Amino acid sequence: MTDRIGERFPALWERWSKAAEETARERLYGADAIVEKNQEKVIRAFQKQKVSDYHFAGSTGYGYNDRGREVLDLVYADVFGAEAAIVRPHLVSGTHTISAALFGCLRPGDELLFVTGSPYDTLHKVIGKPDDGTGSLSDWGVVCRTVGLREDGSVDWEGVRRAVTERTKVFAIQRSRGYSWRPSFTVGQIGEMVRRIKELAPDGIVFVDNCYGEFTEEIEPPEAGVDLIAGSLIKNPGGGLAPSGGYIAGRADLVELAAYRITAPGIGGEVGAMLGTTRSLFQGLFLAPLMVGQAVKGSIFAAAVFERLGFQTHPRWSDPRTDLIQAIRFPSAEPLIAFVQAVQKAAAVDAHVVPEPWDMPGYEHPVIMAAGTFIQGGSLELSADAPIREPYIAYMQGGLTYAHVKLAVRQACEDLAAKGYLSMGSRS
Repeated sequence: MTDRIGERFPALWERWSKAAEETARERLYGADAIVEKNQEKVIRAFQKQKVSDYHFAGSTGYGYNDRGREVLDLVYADVFGAEAAIVRPHLVSGTHTISAALFGCLRPGDELLFVTGSPYDTLHKVIGKPDDGTGSLSDWGVVCRTVGLREDGSVDWEGVRRAVTERTKVFAIQRSRGYSWRPSFTVGQIGEMVRRIKELAPDGIVFVDNCYGEFTEEIEPPEAGVDLIAGSLIKNPGGGLAPSGGYIAGRADLVELAAYRITAPGIGGEVGAMLGTTRSLFQGLFLAPLMVGQAVKGSIFAAAVFERLGFQTHPRWSDPRTDLIQAIRFPSAEPLIAFVQAVQKAAAVDAHVVPEPWDMPGYEHPVIMAAGTFIQGGSLELSADAPIREPYIAYMQGGLTYAHVKLAVRQACEDLAAKGYLSMGSRS
């Protein structure tokens, strides 16, 4: 059976691939147009701040007067349409970065309200429970509430109105879908959320978890009125070159408060040796619009292929894109695992490794992750992961080159067919 599939598959794949690209041609062209707009925006920010090669020099110890670090912050603020930004390699993940932003804004007795449903799994420990002894937000006396989304994925504004109290200080929005079968939110939709939140609480702080969303559209959340955003450098804005780190951008006073949590009150962003990363952070940002565009095109292609093969995808190939994540639903755990393993098999790094589900720290269910990346955990690079729970959904993201994503989709289709999870019947 495997031999017969091996013989037939190349011709079938050629037909499927060409049909998918022809179907999605306008969306693929649209992604290229967004790359051009964002590339110009990034270059103009570099030019405005007069970036020079001496800004790439390293610093030691306290990092006093590290002009490269200072200019990098200014460039990020310009690119994201913010008053200020702080960009540091010392932030170990998106969760760490978001945590610093939230702890900077909130004080005991304040309330944090997630208006887009339950946040991404790794934030649950940051929220914590009262008196859990971990130093979580709840342990520090911050009340955390969540308003679930409506069945169509939209914000339940009546539920938000009922949840708001005089102590509600921060309204949190998760731009990306996370581990859920819902649309990610466009910047335009986020702008409308800001408007409605400010009507309910004029002094409320609107915070957006911007992970996976940077450079997928022509504008960023601060340009739509958001007060503060945070994200990871090993996702979109690092351009595949940043070895670690995160960024926080928005209102200057809020960025300063977050900086106090990254270092200490009274120190903030004034110190911090960049540990030899400054060049890669600048160059990664320069490349980020192109790299994100490649990943977006890959996700459009993947959706077009799997839809033609009878799978449910979210977003569909024809839907607007506002993040990197492509969700694909499988009928059971076995094809889900086979898909993730195929993505690993198509990697340039660790292709020989076979991922298996495991109890990963910070997650509530066993998770399988494909991550053959040059930067550990770098999800602008091609990766895929899934919690092993119903419904069985794989979340594929990233891809520094469109060609790599195509190769991985091909590998996945071939493996699924070989294992009997994909019909080899003719498809137009």
